[in-house]
Amino acid sequence: MDWVDLRHAVASCQACALCEGRTQAVFGAGHEQAHWMIVGEAPDEHEDREGEPFVGRAGPLLDRMLQALQLSRSEGEPGQQVFLTNVLKCRGPDSRNPEPGEVAQCEPYLQRQIELVRPRVILAMGRLAAHALLKTDQAMGRLRGQVHEVQGIPVVVTFHPSYLLRNPADKALAWDDLCRARALVQAASTPGRADD
Repeated sequence: MDWVDLRHAVASCQACALCEGRTQAVFGAGHEQAHWMIVGEAPDEHEDREGEPFVGRAGPLLDRMLQALQLSRSEGEPGQQVFLTNVLKCRGPDSRNPEPGEVAQCEPYLQRQIELVRPRVILAMGRLAAHALLKTDQAMGRLRGQVHEVQGIPVVVTFHPSYLLRNPADKALAWDDLCRARALVQAASTPGRADD
């Protein structure tokens, strides 16, 4: 599927019961060839209403985190852009944690987004995003601080911005994760790379 077909498939998806309670599917947003891909967990009520990831209370914090890295979700070159998406494309009832079957139904959409964007790094924000991407149930403490891989692309695990709003003391740890991801992007952006 190309971008048009994929967007249509997500918007019309009825593969699980989550479609019954959504206002709209939350496909993703950002540059389709961004060097950074940020994967969250599941849409909250704000995302469900607006149709874009990371627009609720956690959105401004994520924007500040991106600005510190000279990145943006607005217009710009792929190297200064991000593509934002979630593991789940539909909001769950009462914003509960996703069921394994729901994650499995959405997985092909996320995998195709990764194939189309071909980012230089994936930032998995939150435990649920990390578990879904990496097919593991390890604790955040074991997943953070190292580089994982999905489809040959490095994956860095960090805290979700909504977690950081509740636990601001962990912002320094999140900054370490962001710096690790930035170093990976810089290493992949060396001269002579075929897709520069």
